[in-house]
Amino acid sequence: MNKDIERIIFSEEDLKKAVAELGKRISADYAGKDPLLVGILKGSVTFLTDLMRSLDCGCSIDFMVAKSYGNSTVSSGNVKILKDLDTDVTGRDVIIVEDILDTARTLTAVKKYLQSKAPASVKICALLDKVTAEKAGDAKADYKCFDVGNEFVVGYGLDYAEHYRELPYIGVLKPEVYSK
Repeated sequence: MNKDIERIIFSEEDLKKAVAELGKRISADYAGKDPLLVGILKGSVTFLTDLMRSLDCGCSIDFMVAKSYGNSTVSSGNVKILKDLDTDVTGRDVIIVEDILDTARTLTAVKKYLQSKAPASVKICALLDKVTAEKAGDAKADYKCFDVGNEFVVGYGLDYAEHYRELPYIGVLKPEVYSK
């Protein structure tokens, strides 16, 4: 375990099992369709990669960059779309894939933006849903792997100041790391 991790809350095995189960559910819901998985960079990459490999339905992928955190542990409240899609979503079923649904500011902004482009549907798929966080807007997880409390978590794509993404598990970051 990394020295900056207080404790592991989801092991590598927990993650594999949850993503496989979620993949079965999404595959059943999109049988005969070709959904577009839109990964929100950078945190979603690990989750999106494992998720798409678990799907039995066809899918396409694309990416967006939308930020509200920077190098902080709390959302700034100001969402910026820094990279748009390369794919036309008109008439497509879109699944936004995100690492964590916290305040929902980012996902509310991204969902609203994508809905303005006339897709057939827009759903949200989050690895983690921070259930104790006060949500802004109407974004909610249509699909999710785990609920988490109000702790700062890293690993499996989630970061603090661009570090810890490579960890194969999700752990709670020691407060002294981000309170310096």
